[in-house]
Amino acid sequence: MRSVRFAASSMRAGLSPSAATWVLLQQVAVRGLVAVKFLAIGRILGPIAIGRVSVALLAVAIAEALSDTGLAQAVIQGREMPTRSELGAVWTTLLARGVFVALLLVALAPLMASQFHLDGGLLLLQLAALLPLMRGIASPTYFVVQRERRFQHIAAVEIAAALADCSVGITLALTGAGAYSVLIGMTLGEALKSTLTWVTMRPRPPLALRWSGIGHYIGFSRWIWASSVVNLVLNQFDKIVVGKMLGPAQLGAYQMSSRLAQMLLADAAIAMSQYLFPTFAAHHRNDARHAARLFKLYLAIAAAGLVVIVFVLRLIAEPLFALVLGPQWMPAVPLFRIFVVNMALGALIAVLVAYLRARGDARTAAQASIMQVVVLFSVVPPAMHFHGVTGIAWCMTAGLGTAMLWMLLRTVKAR
Repeated sequence: MRSVRFAASSMRAGLSPSAATWVLLQQVAVRGLVAVKFLAIGRILGPIAIGRVSVALLAVAIAEALSDTGLAQAVIQGREMPTRSELGAVWTTLLARGVFVALLLVALAPLMASQFHLDGGLLLLQLAALLPLMRGIASPTYFVVQRERRFQHIAAVEIAAALADCSVGITLALTGAGAYSVLIGMTLGEALKSTLTWVTMRPRPPLALRWSGIGHYIGFSRWIWASSVVNLVLNQFDKIVVGKMLGPAQLGAYQMSSRLAQMLLADAAIAMSQYLFPTFAAHHRNDARHAARLFKLYLAIAAAGLVVIVFVLRLIAEPLFALVLGPQWMPAVPLFRIFVVNMALGALIAVLVAYLRARGDARTAAQASIMQVVVLFSVVPPAMHFHGVTGIAWCMTAGLGTAMLWMLLRTVKAR
């Protein structure tokens, strides 16, 4: 009877709204749908179309990183629950940011099209401006739900949005919409997610423009903004170089090999960080030593698993590309073998960043990113000269390794 009661208790705990089970379910469903969408559309459209979409998404990533407020992380990490008035000020700020980024993208679309050799791609770039606008409309109560670790609720919203994105994107690609199918699907997915944050999440912030009351978040969020700007350089610099110097076809191969490696490795850790950040923060508020022990356990498990996965993926790279994407993508295999190493390092960094931010040390993550930028700028020019696009990929590995070692050193010294 005791064993039966224990099993029932364990099952209830595993399915409680704050259980990691929901984060895992969200990870499998959302990343699976994203993988199906990009692999299917990549096979249908080929490298050039994927390269064109990559330029549009690159523009969005640049604008959003430069305008990152860090308010989401500040709400989750803060000791006090935000009031409705404070949530209203957060929403006003994020809405203004979304409108600003959207207008900026529309204005800069002609310049981006000319710089990245996108003949006839002006409308594609302008369509991408809808993404930050849809994200800015979302209710900031989403961050409160994350703070309270209501992962079941988050999983339902994220899976619904991903399903809409995937189904619409593939349907449009099959009907001949080309590169537009990716952006239209993403926009509808973001619109559904924003709608669900207002319809299903409480408390709702007041629908009135408020510009004050969140000054206490600035000290923490400024380091998040600094990290976002630096991460912009780290995550997009290589794509800018490839797209500018080599054109959409090479960018498409580079992006797809990177994206496939990310789907198979880094996405799991990034999604898990959605669970780890609020979990580490909650434990740190109560017992810093227990939070540190929990961090070491998760880091050790992640490192052991990643070593095995990297070895297997490098071994099966060629048949994997032939089966999933077709012969037109085979030139991207060498890049994929490099990117699986990069994404494994990125997965470990995601665990480190979740812990550092949870204990209020966003500065160390920003410093690590700056070190990564220094390494990247130092080695990319000679590496590209002698080894081309694969040299750039290996430069990313060197930068990620440097950042990870610095964060590990800081977590050890802090104890």
